[in-house]
Amino acid sequence: MPDTIRTFIAVEIPKNIISDIRDLQQDLKAYGVDIRWIRPENIHLTLKFLGDVPAADMDSIFRVISRTAEGGSPISLQAKGIGVFPGVKRPRILWVGLTGQLELLSRLQKTLDSNLKGIAFSPEKRPFKGHLTIGRIKTKMNSKIFVDALMAFRSFESETFIADRIVLFKSELKPNGAEYTDLASATLGCP
Repeated sequence: MPDTIRTFIAVEIPKNIISDIRDLQQDLKAYGVDIRWIRPENIHLTLKFLGDVPAADMDSIFRVISRTAEGGSPISLQAKGIGVFPGVKRPRILWVGLTGQLELLSRLQKTLDSNLKGIAFSPEKRPFKGHLTIGRIKTKMNSKIFVDALMAFRSFESETFIADRIVLFKSELKPNGAEYTDLASATLGCP
């Protein structure tokens, strides 16, 4: 086993929602925008990126995830709308937004962040904005075409889904993109 493992904590997205997002990606591709698309099976709702973590710390991280999940409850969400970070003038990340029980989601993320602080992980400096990254933008593009594409799909929405599990993922960077492996998970609201 390696000395460190690149990890993050996230909520897995149900397959039917991923299928809707895959269709959205295909529709956006038709606009000819130059985006490096996230493989649909890699789309998730990140709660905390941990980075390279000593393998010896995995058990304590999982205990924090379990404690956080136990104190939480399933969250009703819906994928809705699309947007970019940091903004339309210099887009880097293309995302699908979320709606639903966002206050519960935010509380879950803050609790996780606070619990991780207890085992020496720094809290997030930026406010949490739940989203699903669907593409990364590496090159300058025709802003009119890009804005037209964003406007055309701004009303995208999926069925409602239940976020009920927190997952500790291992992330391996490979030439054809990141590969994620589920290391451990905990169900929200279950001891």
